[in-house]
Amino acid sequence: MNVMAVKAIYLNEMSRFFRTIGQSFISPVISTSLYFVVFGAAIGSRIQEVEGVPYGAFIVPGLIMLSVIMQSISNASFGIYFPKFIGTVFEVLSAPVNYLEIVLGYVGAAATKSLFIGLVILGTASLFVDLSIQHPLAMMAFLVLTCLSFSLMGFIIGIWAKNFEQLQLVPLLIVTPLVFLGGSFYSVTMLPPFWQGVTHLNPVLYLISGFRWAFFGVADVPIGISLGAICLFFVVCLTIIWWIFRTGWRIRD
Repeated sequence: MNVMAVKAIYLNEMSRFFRTIGQSFISPVISTSLYFVVFGAAIGSRIQEVEGVPYGAFIVPGLIMLSVIMQSISNASFGIYFPKFIGTVFEVLSAPVNYLEIVLGYVGAAATKSLFIGLVILGTASLFVDLSIQHPLAMMAFLVLTCLSFSLMGFIIGIWAKNFEQLQLVPLLIVTPLVFLGGSFYSVTMLPPFWQGVTHLNPVLYLISGFRWAFFGVADVPIGISLGAICLFFVVCLTIIWWIFRTGWRIRD
C-alpha cells in the first residue's frame, strides 16, 4: 500500500478543516445548545423520563447521531465532488495510487472530521445534563462505524452528483427525515403499534438504538441487530464503491 499517497490525500482534506477550526468547533456547540433549549427545556418540562432515563440525557445519543451522520455525508461528498467538478480528480486517478488508497484518504478524512464533531457535541451535552456511559467501548465502536459508513455513503453521493443541488438532495430530502423519524428524540415504544411497525422499517432506527444502548443500557431493538445493521450498511457502501471504481461510473465520464 502507498502510505504516502493516503497520507497526502488525508492531510489535504484535513487542511480545509483546520483552516476553519473555529467555525467547525463553534457551530456544533451552538446547535447543540439550541437543541437542549428547545427539546430539553420545552419538551423536557412535559416529559420527565423516557424508559427511566431523564429526557435531557435521553436525547443526547440521537443528537450526536444526527450531527455525525449529516457531517459525515457532507464532508465526504464535497471532498470528492469538488475535485471532480474542477477536474483535478483525473490527476489523482492517473497517479500511481489504487482505488483503495483513494477511498482511505478521502473517507478517512471525512470520518475523522465527523468523529471530532461527535466528541465536541458529547462534551457540550455533558455541560447540560449528567451523562453516564455504561458501555464506552460499544459507544466508540458505534460512533466510529457510523462515521465511516456514512462517509462512504457521502463519497458515493459525491461521485453520483452532477451539480451542487444534487449534492444536497439526498441528505436533505432522505437522510434528515429518516434520522428525525428514527427515534432520535423519542422512544419507539411511545408510538402506537402501527407506527412502531413502520418505524422498524427505518434503517437509522437501528443505529440510534444501538448507540443509545451504549449510553444507558436501553434500546428499541436488540443490540445484536443494531450492530449487524451498521456492519451490513458498511459492507454495502464498500461494495458500491468497488463497483464504481471498477466500471468508472460517473468518474471517467
